Amino acid sequence: MTKIQVKEYNCETGEETIRDATAEELENIKVIAENHEARKAELAAKEAARQAMLDRLGLTADEAKLLLG
Repeated sequence: MTKIQVKEYNCETGEETIRDATAEELENIKVIAENHEARKAELAAKEAARQAMLDRLGLTADEAKLLLG
């Protein structure tokens, strides 16, 4: 497995440092990734529900936009 690395950049000196991520940083990355996946699933479910509503009404997305203005 490839180790996750962090690049730190010092704006004052222009110095770049690349190091292995700490356990805390790895945990934060994992949480962010899980939240991202959950958000993607939530948005996909909302889009499916919206499309199902449009299908029941027999409207296209463009027609719904025109109606709702």
